[in-house]
Amino acid sequence: MVTIVWLAVESSLGLAAGLAAHSVALIGWGLSALVEVAASLIVVWRFTGTRTLSASAEHRARRAIAVSFWLLAPYLIIHVGHDLDAGHRAVPSVLGIVVTAVSLVSMPILGLVKRRLAKRLASGATAGEAAQNLICGAMAAGVLAGLWAGTIGWWWVDPAMALALAVVAVREGWRAWRGHACCH
Repeated sequence: MVTIVWLAVESSLGLAAGLAAHSVALIGWGLSALVEVAASLIVVWRFTGTRTLSASAEHRARRAIAVSFWLLAPYLIIHVGHDLDAGHRAVPSVLGIVVTAVSLVSMPILGLVKRRLAKRLASGATAGEAAQNLICGAMAAGVLAGLWAGTIGWWWVDPAMALALAVVAVREGWRAWRGHACCH
């Protein structure tokens, strides 16, 4: 439950910072944390009551995790297109830097712990959730790089990072759908 609360806070802070900085990568990262909350809730559902030993519940949970990956990609692509068309450029954000730096450290640790748990439980759904945590940490690094690059005039790094996030989300969604978690 602590993970779910932290991800909700991380998402809220990331979205607020992204909107203030007009950073599509930071907004996308904040939304991806919201998607991680959904994945965490799906895994909690999966291991509640009679579903604990249910193969069909595992299958449904794994597919729901895949869909949670896919929810992010269209938004990012449309937002990048809009920002490029309108000439919007991201500006540095102290809040964005702080929240993504914390995530850069905490999410890989959480993802590795969940990956080990997924192996012990033989749960693709849990492995998919672990993948989301690991990807979140990697995305935090990319968003930080984009925010830094904007300070030296490389405005294009922010939308490029957002598009990279969309590609990763689609790829990992397909892997989860087929039962192949990225971090298994």
